[in-house]
Formats: sequence, C-alpha cells, structure tokens
Amino acid sequence: MKQLSQNQALELAVNTLQNNGALKENALPLALGIIDAENQGIKSHGFHYLPIYCLHLRCKKVKGNASPKLSVISNVAYKVDADNGFAHRAISLGVQKLLPSAKENGISSLAITNSYNCGVLGYHTKNIAKEKLIAIGCTNAPASIAPLGGIKPVVGTNPISVAIYNKGDVKIIIDQSASVVAKSEISVRAKSGEKIPEGWAFGPDGKTTTDASVALKGTMAPAGGYKGFGMGLFVEIMSACLTGSNLGIEASSFANDQGGPPGTGQFFIALNPEKFSNTFEAKIEKIIQSIEKQEKARVPGSKRINNYKTNINNDISIKEELYDKIISLNK
Repeated sequence: MKQLSQNQALELAVNTLQNNGALKENALPLALGIIDAENQGIKSHGFHYLPIYCLHLRCKKVKGNASPKLSVISNVAYKVDADNGFAHRAISLGVQKLLPSAKENGISSLAITNSYNCGVLGYHTKNIAKEKLIAIGCTNAPASIAPLGGIKPVVGTNPISVAIYNKGDVKIIIDQSASVVAKSEISVRAKSGEKIPEGWAFGPDGKTTTDASVALKGTMAPAGGYKGFGMGLFVEIMSACLTGSNLGIEASSFANDQGGPPGTGQFFIALNPEKFSNTFEAKIEKIIQSIEKQEKARVPGSKRINNYKTNINNDISIKEELYDKIISLNK
C-alpha cells in the first residue's frame, strides 16, 4: 500500500485531474470530494474512481473547462447549469446561495442541470447540514433498474440523502440508492473478479446473478422490490424532470467512454429547523439515544462519520497498482 499524507493525497488528485484537462477551479472541488470519500471509508468513490474521471476528461464526456452559471429563480429557489462539467463545482456554486437563503427563510432549494456524477451524495448534504441545517439531496444516474415485472432499465440507482445537524456536529447521514447496493460496488468486484451476493443484480435475461461482469450488462435489483423502484422514480422526477436534465434512459454511462456528456441532474433542499420548531434539537437527540442504547444498532451515517474523525488525522492508503495507474495518468 502507498501511504500519502492528507495534503499529498489532495495534491495528487488535483494534479491528476489538471493533467488530464480540468481547470484547477473544476479539479479542486472534485478532489476534495475524493479525499472525503477516502476518509469516510467509501473507497469505491475515492481514488478508485479517479482514472474514470480522467478517462471522461480525455474523451470529452465531461468538460474540463466548464463554466457553471447560476440563475436566481426567487429568494428561495436557485439553479446552476453545470455546463456538462463536474457536479462538485456547480453544487458548490449553488450552495453559496442556498445556505444564507435557508437560514433566513427557513427553506430554500437548488437545482443542478447539465451535470455529471456527483460522487458521494452524502458528502454534499453533509456540507450543507454543517451550517445547522437539515439537508435533503437527490441525483439521477444512467438507467440501471427495471420496473417490477420488466427487464429493461428505466431509472438509475438514483440515491437520496438526508443529513441532520445536532448539538455541534452532523449526527445523521442517510445516504441510500434505490438499488440494493450502489452500482460502483459491483464495478469494483467486476474488476477484481469477485462474486457478488445473490440478490444484488440481474443478468440481461432478468435472472439473478452472482457474476459481477454479467450484472453490469443487466440491471440492478431495486431495494425493497417495487418500493425501491418507486423511490428511484421519485428521484428521477426531482433530479431530471424538475431540473431539465437528461433522464436516466437518455444519459450516457458513468463507467465508460461511450456517448457524450451524461447531462444528469441534482436537486437539494435545505431547511432551518429553528424556524419551524423549538424542540427539534431535543427530539433529534432523543431519537439518537433510542438507537445508540441498543447494543448492535447504530445511527445511519455514524460509521462514516466516525471513520472521517479517525482518518482525517492519518495518512491515506492507496493500493500500489492503483497508485501506479494514477501516476501513469500524469505522464
């Protein structure tokens, strides 16, 4: 394993993205997301994904010189056109308006269009919630989940995330896809040749499979059957229909160099609980305690929150093979 300090890891991510065509102002927000994913223990969205980002820069699936544009719809509604660049910079631009608006008005919203894979959705909701807010976010993805009874994908893994601040820190991060697992988890196993558990995905014939490579050619299993598809459909409506972005059935893959920019979307809502209730903090604390007092139970997001608190003070470990591949992308 290659050990890098936090600063070295960030510099490597930024430089690699720049050397493959991204302007620094577009590379830095994404690099910060990569490092955060590593520190949270979500390796599938950390350096593992950097070569794919670089591939998409080189094949113009994502614009390295994108210039996102902010539009003010009202004092509680904002929209950013990501210009087919990285989602991270566009989201950061919109959040600068979203935060003060939510604090003042109690609620505010942000739509992102002509966007791209936003990495760990909970990273963005966590950053919003840090400002003593409730953050809700969703993003659509290329179609990979078929409706109940069908075999052709209609919606993507389409995650939704909710982050809650309470008593000095973000205490809850719900971050879940409409599928049983994130598609990136299957991609990781396909590369390593590892089998996937039964019930994660279906092959092109609609039958369940444990072969990760076959699964990538088929569809993802929705979490909770028809309920998972319904949640994915809701996210599709919010992230694509409402923002004017590409539907999952229109978007190109996040995983290869086929097709043009995916043009997917994100949607965020921020709420100031102080404007709605003077007992919010106490009730959230009561919920947390009711979970934590159970020996084997844990609060959603607590594992990644604790990972971050531990890992932020330590070096980041990267597999030698992956590190060598990243170094080769800088030549």
